Amino acid sequence: MRYSAHFRCINGCTDKISLNTVIYRCPTCNNLLEVIHDMDALKDRSSQSWISLFNDRYRSSEFPYGSGVWGKKEWILPEIDSEHIVSMYEGATNLFRSQRLEKLFKQREIWVKLCGNSHTGSFKDLGMTVLVSQVKSMIAAGQPIRAIACASTGDTSAALAAYAANAEIPAIILLPKNKVSLTQLIQPVANGAMVLALDTDFDGCMKIVQELTYEKEIYLANSMNSLRIEGQKTVGIEVIQQLDWRVPDWFIIPGGNLGNVSALGNGLLMLLELGLIQKLPRIALAQAEKASPLYESFKKGFEEFKPVKAQKTLASAIQIGNPVSVNKAIKTLRRFNGVVEQTSEDELANASALADFSGLMTDPHTGVALAALQKLKSSNTIQHEETVVVISTANGLKFTDFKVKYHENTLDEVNVKYQNIPIEIEANIDIVKKLVHKKVEELMKHGLE
Repeated sequence: MRYSAHFRCINGCTDKISLNTVIYRCPTCNNLLEVIHDMDALKDRSSQSWISLFNDRYRSSEFPYGSGVWGKKEWILPEIDSEHIVSMYEGATNLFRSQRLEKLFKQREIWVKLCGNSHTGSFKDLGMTVLVSQVKSMIAAGQPIRAIACASTGDTSAALAAYAANAEIPAIILLPKNKVSLTQLIQPVANGAMVLALDTDFDGCMKIVQELTYEKEIYLANSMNSLRIEGQKTVGIEVIQQLDWRVPDWFIIPGGNLGNVSALGNGLLMLLELGLIQKLPRIALAQAEKASPLYESFKKGFEEFKPVKAQKTLASAIQIGNPVSVNKAIKTLRRFNGVVEQTSEDELANASALADFSGLMTDPHTGVALAALQKLKSSNTIQHEETVVVISTANGLKFTDFKVKYHENTLDEVNVKYQNIPIEIEANIDIVKKLVHKKVEELMKHGLE
């Protein structure tokens, strides 16, 4: 049976819209779109057959199926020709677990999905491979698309620049000036993108890029474009696969523009509808206190949502006060009996540092999710015996300045609990031995407390 997919308004007020159409919002109500699959066709294959197929493809050398995204091609872009797929074997990232991590966070079972181990260092690769592949296919079919553009707080720009460069499509990047890390800035520069540093915040960049892409010759690559969500939804599917098709009790995911939480939910719902799992987990959405409009809405039962002016936060990638995917996110959280938590600068920085003592290199956004875990445990929302999966969205090596300042104790609003700095001493073996034995004894006795 032939598999197919199309765009549809999230409110259901549009007919089928071809994925080859340059469109981002419903022409009737102006709400966002979603990609809808022919589920009846997908059900023609048994759940066990899908499991066997996905397991056989996982990390294989057969292009493009070794990709964590394209190994689920029939669930993503079923009609695209493989010759148009632009893949760097994204996804298939480590699902990290250690007794050390669980001991530090006092939880029976914690897994951290290391999305930052992907090609450009963040989960944004999962969605960008799908979007750029679809654009390449559209160009091959005669669409007059000349470039792809995005607004970004860092990671989206890196992903777009890399995949567009590989596809030989010009990329245009709009960044808030002096508000992204140097490591994030240099990625699109190195990949040859046109980088525009605007004297505004992310929300201002987002407004301008939407106006820029009103012309159909420049294609929008932000997560309000549902094609991005199609790739990002594989993170939940892949986690379940890595757990041998076992469903955890909780997913915790940091949220800024909020496309990632709906993407996570979409993948899990497909698993449920096609019979690969029999229940849904709960989802906790974590926001930085200085950019937490959804948390404020959650406290009022999602009865209303008010954008805020995002304040400067260490979690710069989620420093967003007017998220475009808020309606999708609320719909997802309601479906998954979800909660929203916020964390302070002090909480996210210390949670990030604590996790690093298990061998991780956590970015500040993962710190937000880990700090949310601590707070949700304290409120008894999450129980000790429950299984928790934390989505780590980016590689901590993109945020070395954050790490250095933490251990130098120079971060504003952070009371450093886990400082660890080099000790400068004389190059004398007796002095070295004395200090080493003293420090080892202290660590054996007191640990990190």
